[in-house]
Parts: sequence; C-alpha cells; structure tokens
Amino acid sequence: MSDGTKVDAPKPLKKRIKKYRKLSKSLSNKTRGSNRYEKARLRIAKFHAKLKDTRTDFLHKLSTKIICENQTIVLEDLNVSGMVKNRKLSRAISDLGWRQFRTLLEGKAEKYGRDFRVISRWEATSQTCSCCGFKGGKLELSVREWECLNCGAKHDRDENAAINILVAGGQSETLNGRGGKRKTTAKVAAACVSDSYAKQNVNPPRS
Repeated sequence: MSDGTKVDAPKPLKKRIKKYRKLSKSLSNKTRGSNRYEKARLRIAKFHAKLKDTRTDFLHKLSTKIICENQTIVLEDLNVSGMVKNRKLSRAISDLGWRQFRTLLEGKAEKYGRDFRVISRWEATSQTCSCCGFKGGKLELSVREWECLNCGAKHDRDENAAINILVAGGQSETLNGRGGKRKTTAKVAAACVSDSYAKQNVNPPRS
C-alpha cells in the first residue's frame, strides 16, 4: 500500500500443492465411472472447496479492513485474464484471487460511501520515481528494489508503484495522499466495524 504496508496472502494452493498432485494422481489411476473414481473425485472437490473458502475469507477480511481505514481507494487496472496465460504467473495470480479482491473492494466502497477509483493499466507506476517523476524504464519482475538515476532516491518497487497509483488517481502528494489517517464519521465507522465482526461470526468488543 502507499503507506508502506505489505500484506502476506495465505496462498492456499501453493502451501498444499503436494497434496493436490497426490489427489490428482490418485484420480488418474482410477477407472472412470467406478466407485473408487467417484470417491477420488469427491476428495478433489472438497480440496478445492477448502482452498476457495480460505481465499475468500482472507479477501473479505482484508477488503473490509481497507474500507474501514480509508476514505479513498485507488487500484491499478490489470489485464488479469492476459496475465494468467503466462505459465510462470498463472498459478500464483489465480491463487491470490486478484479479480475477486477488486470486486469486493468496489462493492464495499459503494456500500459504505467510499471513493473508489481505478487508473489505466498503461500508467508506468513501477517505472516512475515517486519523488521526482523520472521514468527509469522497464524493470524485470525479479527487480524488487531500484535507485532513481535522476535524484538518487531508493525505492521498494511495490511501495513506489502504490504511491504513483494513488497520485494518478487524483490524490495530491500530501500525508493524506500517501496514506495518512483520514477522518471517518462515527456512524459510518460503527456500521463498517460491525459488519466486519459479523462476517467473522464474533461479537464486537464493548467500550
């Protein structure tokens, strides 16, 4: 995020890839239409259902947290359908649920009166220095940190891109524009927090 916050996603499939391969191999060794084949098929179906529940739960909690803590949310439009065609990236992207995350954020922003914006995918957010605006050129995905050739500022690739996304979305380069605390009305905040606890099936703490 533009304030430097990074979130570790659960990546449910990556953590269980060995089990998935074992289940798939077991299914392929069964005769289609047999009782053993049907049992193996159900085991894989339950496995995928658990992955989906883990991913959806994480995305709901993260999107609710972001909506509660911010008045303006700016995302970069990504060609996800095109990116998943890359064999090196497809599994990781699908495991994170990027499109679902955007859908949840957009829906909750509308529900709670937040300003939700999406900038063009053609903005050079990763290549542009957030300090001086100098474009350093295309970076390989393996490059996670880089130094501006113009002003010498050192950047974390993701944090720098997040700041540029926020600015491109119409936010000024102020403390609030870079992720400072924003004021939220008590009524909206209370409703948002209550909804968050409800999704987790727990009662909110009493003051």
